[in-house]
Amino acid sequence: MKLYELTQNYLNLLDLLENPEIPKEIVESAIAEIQGDFEDKAENIVKLIKSIEADIKGYKEEETRLSARRKTLENKVKGLKDYLEVSMIALDKKDIKGKIFTLAIKKNPPSVIIDDFNILPMEYKKIEEKEDKKKIKESIDNGIEVPGARIEQKESLRIR
Repeated sequence: MKLYELTQNYLNLLDLLENPEIPKEIVESAIAEIQGDFEDKAENIVKLIKSIEADIKGYKEEETRLSARRKTLENKVKGLKDYLEVSMIALDKKDIKGKIFTLAIKKNPPSVIIDDFNILPMEYKKIEEKEDKKKIKESIDNGIEVPGARIEQKESLRIR
């Protein structure tokens, strides 16, 4: 039986407890049986959760390993390109036409360099608005009303 079916049966039995025509002992016995089944099912779901979490951990470790490998290869490509560029510049070779590839040293588009952000006029700065949740929480905790914000405390399942 599925967990939601056990839950529904349990709730139905609780309703039957209020019915005086049905013996209380029979309903209580059925409730005890369903509670045991529910607890077994809940524990099996936790086993599944733990198995999936182990898979997630393995995937994260593999992502880290693959990311490190990718960065190593990217650095190798950059090093080879730099090596090739320095060699071409040293030999004053601006372009090479090969059988498969053509290499050329060209000017990049101009780029803006910011030497001192603090002295830039405001019209050249982007101001990003973001809430300060830590400050808002401290204010509300100290009894200060903050329009547009509130504290909410939720419940969640903890598995130990």
